[in-house]
Amino acid sequence: MKANATEEKRRHSSALVPFSYYKCRMPEYFSSVPLHWHAELEMNVVRDGFIDCIIGDDKLTAAKGDIVIVAPNVLHAIYPHGDGGQSYDTIVFSSDMLGASDNDRSAAECIRPLANGGFTALHITPSHTYYNELKTTADNVISCAIGNTAQLDMLMKSELLRLFWLLENSGDIDRAPAAGSRNEVIRAALEYIAENYSESITVEQLAETVHLSKSYFMSRFRQAAGVSAVEYVTQYRIRAACAALIDTSESVSEISFECGFRNLSNFNRQFKRLMGCTPNEYRKLGERHDYR
Repeated sequence: MKANATEEKRRHSSALVPFSYYKCRMPEYFSSVPLHWHAELEMNVVRDGFIDCIIGDDKLTAAKGDIVIVAPNVLHAIYPHGDGGQSYDTIVFSSDMLGASDNDRSAAECIRPLANGGFTALHITPSHTYYNELKTTADNVISCAIGNTAQLDMLMKSELLRLFWLLENSGDIDRAPAAGSRNEVIRAALEYIAENYSESITVEQLAETVHLSKSYFMSRFRQAAGVSAVEYVTQYRIRAACAALIDTSESVSEISFECGFRNLSNFNRQFKRLMGCTPNEYRKLGERHDYR
């Protein structure tokens, strides 16, 4: 069950269908989305409650009706805000949906910069000048993704282009490359976790991968990820276990071991703490939902 790449394990797009849609609910489906990155753009539309987002060096709280867009290859995480439930729609899509591989001037001057640092994160709220148009367009994109047909893909492309045209027209997107994140220093540690989460991992090992002292690494990691390195490893393993519970028929004990837990009681305890239910209960719930 080791990750096959240093990016997020799940593949979000393909040449045939260059996007993926997820209906997300916390804590029902998962407790959080730990720090990660992927080569695609990501758009989140908050439907209920509040979510806390860490995106590069930015930290923001998004409320019902807000839209949060994340650039490719940017470290980002989502955590629940407050004790109430949160729900949001997510679409992760390749820049090819916007025509990034075309050779016309709009692709060269406007689209490709989106994938090359034209922005890090966009937080769209009702105070935005074009909010109503942006919200309607974002909702149309989500509806197309849910419908998931070749014909709706055509409409989705046009709606995504309209979305980014509105954002560029309002000055939200800078064609100049965005400044590098101060938190990039921990990316190698995240890669190490993705590749080795099924094995024993110590803070000392993680600090060595980024050539920092243990104490300074612990401080930088918490600053970037919002949780300690030890907690991040636990959350990563539990998310891997959630995927295995839904996608495989392996036993709970097998999944526990493959996800880096050497003690079944500790696995069950950590799973219940983060997910609010037992692994077997989660597996039964997953049969009725499309969990992210």
